[in-house]
Parts: sequence; C-alpha cells; structure tokens
Amino acid sequence: MQLFQVTVVSFWQKLKQAILIKRRKAIMSQPSRSGPVSKVELRVECTGLKKKDEFSKSDPCAVLYMQQRGTNSWSEMGRTEQIKNNHNPKFVTPFTVDYFFEEIQKVKIEVYDLDNATSKLTDDDFLGKVECNLAQIVSRNPFSAPLEKTDGKPIGGSLIYVRSEEVREGGEMVFLHIGATKVDNKDFMGKSDPFLEISRQASDGSWQVVHRTEVCKNTLNPVWRPFQVAVQALCGGNKTQQIQFSCSDHDSDGSHDLIGSFTTTIAELEQAAATGKELQFPFINPKKSYKKSKTNSGVAHMTEVRIFRQPNFLEFIYGGMQINFTASVDFTGSNGEPSRPDSLHYIDPSGQRPNQYMHAIQAVGSVCQEYDTDKLFPALGFGAKLPDGNISMEFALNFNPANPYCAGINGVVEAYKYAIQNVQLWGPTNVAPIIYHVARFAEQAQKEEAEKGAHAYYVLLLLTDGIITDMDQTRDAIVYASGLPMSLIIVGVGEADFSDMNFLDGDNGVLKGANGRPALRDIVQFVPFRDYRSSAFAGADLARQVLAEVPQQVVNYFTMRRITPNQRQNTAVDPNQQLA
Repeated sequence: MQLFQVTVVSFWQKLKQAILIKRRKAIMSQPSRSGPVSKVELRVECTGLKKKDEFSKSDPCAVLYMQQRGTNSWSEMGRTEQIKNNHNPKFVTPFTVDYFFEEIQKVKIEVYDLDNATSKLTDDDFLGKVECNLAQIVSRNPFSAPLEKTDGKPIGGSLIYVRSEEVREGGEMVFLHIGATKVDNKDFMGKSDPFLEISRQASDGSWQVVHRTEVCKNTLNPVWRPFQVAVQALCGGNKTQQIQFSCSDHDSDGSHDLIGSFTTTIAELEQAAATGKELQFPFINPKKSYKKSKTNSGVAHMTEVRIFRQPNFLEFIYGGMQINFTASVDFTGSNGEPSRPDSLHYIDPSGQRPNQYMHAIQAVGSVCQEYDTDKLFPALGFGAKLPDGNISMEFALNFNPANPYCAGINGVVEAYKYAIQNVQLWGPTNVAPIIYHVARFAEQAQKEEAEKGAHAYYVLLLLTDGIITDMDQTRDAIVYASGLPMSLIIVGVGEADFSDMNFLDGDNGVLKGANGRPALRDIVQFVPFRDYRSSAFAGADLARQVLAEVPQQVVNYFTMRRITPNQRQNTAVDPNQQLA
C-alpha cells in the first residue's frame, strides 16, 4: 500500500513538472509584451463631409479599427454616436484604447452616413477613412488629415481631426442637474427646442465638445436630465481652466441656432457644491445686441452640483453585488408553428442546431451567470395559451409560478424546450407585464439598499420576434424601471421590422412614458439577432454587443442613488472544491 502511494505521488510530481516545463516553453516562445504605458482617449471631429442623401445632409458616425498584432486583420474597437444632418460633426463619444510606446499600433477611422438602424456598415454610405499609427495621433495633438476614398485617394475638402488625451483611472466626476428659464425663442412657429453642449478648451484655443444633452422639445424653460462627466475630460485636471456651456435651438436639418453660452470653472462649481447654493448663469449670445429690458438670452440654473470620485463596475462586484439574470421568451403566433422547420421555435431533433431563442439565451446568459452565486435563474414566457386554456402574458417556463427558477443557463434552455411542447402560440405581443414582473424584485432590492448597500442588480433578457403591441404601457414600464437597479436587453429574433424597438433604446434621446414622464437613465439595449447570425462567433459577438452598456448602467444607477460599493469581500474559493 505504501509503495502504491509513493508511486502515485511520484507520478503527480512528474506530471506537474512536465506541465510547468511546457508552460515555461510556451511563455518563452511568445513575443514579450509589457503592459500598456497607459490608456488614451481619442475624440473625433470632421469637416466638409460629402452629401450622400438626396433630400438632407448626411448622418455621420465614426468607427475605429485597430490592426491585430502580427496580422493584417482589422478589429472594430468602437463607434461614436450618430449625428443627424451634419457635414461638420463634433462627435461626443470618445474611443479608449491601450497605448504601447514600444509598438507600431496601426489605426483606421472610417466615417459613414448611417441610413438604417442595423449594425451592418455595408448597408451605409462610406464618407471616407484615414489610416495612421497611434503614435502619430498621440504626438501630433490634434492630429489632422484629409479623409480618403477606399483606394487611398484624398476626398477633396473632407478633413478629420483626432485629439488624444491620457486616461487617468479613478478620477473625479462632476454630477450636474441643469435647467433654464426664459431662453430666446428661435422658432417662428412654436417654441425653441433647446439642448446643451459642454465644451473644454483645447490647446489650440478651440472649444471641444465633451458632452451633449438631450433636446427638450417646444419649451423656453427646459430642464435637462441629470448627467455626469469626468473632471479630467472637462479640464484635463486643471480645475481653474474655463469650460463652456452653450445652449442652442435644435433644428432637424442640422442648422442649430445658438441661443447663448457662458463659461465657468470646476473650481467655481466645486465651491458652489460645498455651500449647497444654486448657481445661476446668464446665457449670452455674442452676435446679439441686448437692450436694457433684456440683458441675456435666458438663465441657466444648476439645481444640483456634486464633485465625487466615481467607483467602477468591478468595485461593486468585489463588494458582493449580484447580477440577477432573468430570461423571457415570446410565444406569440407570429413565430410560426413549432413543428415546422421554418418556425423560429423549431427545435432540431439532432440537437446540433439551436434556434435563435436558444442561441441568444446561451450567449447572454453564459456571461451573466458568472456574477450570480446560486446560478438559479427565473425563466418566463408571454403570449401563449397554456395547457389550462388561459392566455398568459407572464408565465413560468417550468409552469411553477411559485418557483420559476432554473438551475443554470442550461436549465433555462431545457425549461424553454419543455414549454414549447406544452403551450399553443397565441398573442398579442404584450411585454409590459414581464418588465413589471422583474421590476418588482428590483424595487424590493432598492428598499433593502439602506441596510445592504449595493447588493443586487437585475438584468432582463427579452426575446421577441415582432412588433410590441402594448407600446405605451411598455414605455411606462421602462420609465418606471429606469429608477430601479435594473437593465433591459431586447433581442429581436427573425426577420421582422424592428424599427420601433430603437425608439425604446435611449441612445438617440430620452425615452418618455405615455404621460410624458422622462426616463431617469438609459437602461435599454436592443439588437436584432440577424446582425450576428452569419458570424463565426455569433454568440460571443451578440453577448458583447448587448452587454457592453450594462457595467456603466450599474455604475450610473448607484451613482444616482449616492450609493458606494460595499467593502470588498473575500471571494477566494478552495481549489479542491473548485475542481470537484
């Protein structure tokens, strides 16, 4: 017996030694690469873009690509927002990339006129590109170059400007809630549609937009949604440097009319935050001659100013915050008879080809499940006729309303497969009940925050094949949920027209409920599954797209509630238990 034990120990020692040697050789064979010197933030502006639309100006968006190390392949790193009707766009959304001093990092920025809501750029008009090295952008600040055609020839009159700045982690943020009174009316019919642009002064003296608010329609007394901006982005860490607030009247053709502007400093805002006093600034239009009866173009009111250090997503995770994932599936008749191969609910008997519903559940759920300790996930359905004859807009896929939880993401998929065999596809496509269902749990978690802190956040994955039939109620549900620890991911399955879905995604403006109440924050992300179906990494690409905004939505929620991460917990796991 003793000889057997010695032999076993000797075997494991030799195996361990062989593994260590193999790992060492693998490491030695790889080209050395130190960590990045830092991260840099790139902000893009363009001038003189070409007109591609027959009856309006182009609607540009900039896309950043970086060449994969040691290859000729380009990887998309991010996209700016789309700016409507503008041939001289100043994009607010920056690109953040790792900067390696010791490497040649090839960069390509392409500009497109977006014509539809899909993520496929092949459907959009190409406006130009620039290829260079990241070092060129960093060393020439601002970097400027003519935009080129696909063949490398310059496009006359079209220029791109890229400004870079080092990203300093853990910096301060400024939280602002701003309104205005008696702004000038710039519209002959109706009232102005005011929005704000906040700009920092660049080294060349120009003003660079770093934040743009939503548009408040038809009002001379706008109140914009609260927002926060990094102090570093506003003034480069110099709190006495001037920052500019400009108010303009939005026009759909892109010819926005300046109402007025003012300048201040972070130091001044910080002082006001310490006293708790409301700051007021008059908007001044330099092109306007004021009379004694009217000395400004309106007055800005900063009703809340806070300077604080913003924690990051991982600090909330380290503090024990749980991501509670819920999947919900559309069982309406428009999906097609499940027994037919052309049905969106058709289940391949061989098990080799999961349908789009199964694919999306696996892709998104496999990421979320790692942040939930018990791995028990509620799974819901809507739009079905149940075995008891009732038509339900909110039922448990396992038909156990008292315990709708499934063990792991595979358990969710199995519950879905069981449900599709036991219900009749029906309708209508009402999704508000599902949103309110999860919102009730998020509301309870919010009530416990005073005692438990940042302990829970809810993510609802809603899979649907068609147009939502209770849109007004759904808008109200999302507005209600925007004040709770909750995010909503909508994946469109099939080939339906999902144009209405983009209305729910607050990327292009603040979503409002049927009664006009605005959402407190953007919590919706919508993507059509078909945009990723042809990809070799469809699941990973889908998950990356729909979950990209969740970390920031988590941070924004707890920042809005003035809740900091809980003290870091020890999450170490016994390696023997982990192997078991």
